[in-house]
Amino acid sequence: MAWLRQVRIELTGRQRSELERIVRRHTSSQRLVRRARIVLACADGHSNARVSESVGVYREAVREWRARWLGEAERLGALESEAAGGEEVLSAAIAGVLADAPRSGTPATFTPEQVVQIVALACERPEESGRPVTHWTTPELAAEAVERGIVPSISPRSVGRFLGRGAPQAAPGEVLAH
Repeated sequence: MAWLRQVRIELTGRQRSELERIVRRHTSSQRLVRRARIVLACADGHSNARVSESVGVYREAVREWRARWLGEAERLGALESEAAGGEEVLSAAIAGVLADAPRSGTPATFTPEQVVQIVALACERPEESGRPVTHWTTPELAAEAVERGIVPSISPRSVGRFLGRGAPQAAPGEVLAH
């Protein structure tokens, strides 16, 4: 089996100092520190196997981060030359390269604005909405949210999730009073 030489990562001085700052900073997440160490070790010319052993990750992770950095290297270089004095811009760009990639999955059904409007609706008195109840129930809130046009449709269970409903956390006030 032929050994394929890994492409060495070329770092500018500013990129290297930013990656080293991420590694030294106490507030950096361990995930970010691990990724910065991978890139630094690859820039020092180490093989994926050696980087894998020294950082404590699988070789596939080293391969992935080497490829990701190389894919963004041209953009980072252009950004660095444009923002000669802007360290914040370069820092944000490097953090963006080392950040998690967007994950697949179904997008959220309800926007944060819709959730906030439903919670605000729950804070109103039901009589003000013409409801013949003294306290909101999740079916009543769901029906009112649809009626007001906050959402096209919603289940009482979803409303309950937004409100954090479930089993009571403490006994009712009357029981505690005795």
